[in-house]
Amino acid sequence: MSQSVSNHESRTSLADYRTALTTRAARWPAVAAVLARLPIAMIGISALLYVQRETGSFAVAGLVSAGSLVGVSVGAVVQGRLIDRFGPTRPLLTVALLLALSMSALVTAIESHAATAVLVALGALTGLTEPMVGSASRALWGRLLPPGGPRNAAFSYEAISMEVFFILGPGVAGLLVMAPWAGTGLVLGVALQFTGAVLFALSPAVRQWGPSTGSSGSLLGALASPGMRTLAVAALGFGVVIGFVEVAVPAAATDAGHASVGGLLLSAWSLSSVAFGVAYSLRPWPRQLGLRLPVLLGGFGALVALLAWPSSLWGLALMMLLAGALITPQSTAHSTTIEVVAPPGTAAEAFGWVLTAVTLGLAAGQSISGYVVEHAGPGPAFLAASVAGLVLAAVVWLLRGTVRATRPAPVPELVNA
Repeated sequence: MSQSVSNHESRTSLADYRTALTTRAARWPAVAAVLARLPIAMIGISALLYVQRETGSFAVAGLVSAGSLVGVSVGAVVQGRLIDRFGPTRPLLTVALLLALSMSALVTAIESHAATAVLVALGALTGLTEPMVGSASRALWGRLLPPGGPRNAAFSYEAISMEVFFILGPGVAGLLVMAPWAGTGLVLGVALQFTGAVLFALSPAVRQWGPSTGSSGSLLGALASPGMRTLAVAALGFGVVIGFVEVAVPAAATDAGHASVGGLLLSAWSLSSVAFGVAYSLRPWPRQLGLRLPVLLGGFGALVALLAWPSSLWGLALMMLLAGALITPQSTAHSTTIEVVAPPGTAAEAFGWVLTAVTLGLAAGQSISGYVVEHAGPGPAFLAASVAGLVLAAVVWLLRGTVRATRPAPVPELVNA
């Protein structure tokens, strides 16, 4: 019989963070995962700037970037399912090699000014072959740590570190595009991702992760669970709201005559996200996991509505700091929910579906926001983002009963490895 998770507890302490990050078996893969994920936000921006520099067209650069996002969306699920089935080592080593080959082909095509269709196809291929070390890393914590504080701290660490990488990535890409060769940032990012993926795949803890024997074999994979489908809706809403804001904020800065400030404003809510993420993990709310997804998404949508209010960029920055406080808590809640609702043997694929849902939400939010900004301005786009977040939060609220345990908590296999 299904077990309710209405009283699921995921409170952590600072000692739990120390326990998680000093676990002996986690040291090598944790460091390798940092190396692999550090350029995750850097690669896309570097590619966009590189293509624009070589072709002189933001339209072409945008198409290549969109192709890469599509590739990442597909690759996250495919790689996750392969990791669950065969263990991470072989899939990650294979896609790391394919990434090096596809990126070499993309750079060659850019330098030779190939047709746009070729550049877009190669962009999609590089996105498809980006090693999903993040999914494998999150799933690995469930094998290294017992349920409770340390594992929840590890999930919070994953979410917080990703926010840090997304803060650093665009800035580093912007600096490297000014190097003598515009492709420097792209090549450096891929080199770091390749090296980190290989080191992660070859770490002892990861090599001990064998093929799964618990998967149901359903064609739906992780989505066979109703709770996973509810989580995907929550992740989609999360991505939609962020996508709206990522277009509307630079537009507001441009309208104010300070276009270069747009990127700094987006960094503002990442900073508050990192700061509040740790505090939230110490005392998460709501306590009931089934309520946490809709409440956090709805709260995020409501706070984003405040971005339409300020009449100055300073006021917008303050509201960005406030709204950003609910970013990392949502990412952490997504990871915690996967532990409960994902079918046995599908942890990596489940994380892949969350990434795919967020990515598709970003794409939808950005495209709709661009239309709204162009025809009505940034203020209405912020309000539209809020409405979208609240509507999808309401859907998740109606589906909250599906967030229930479908199996006993897994016993960690490598805690003392």
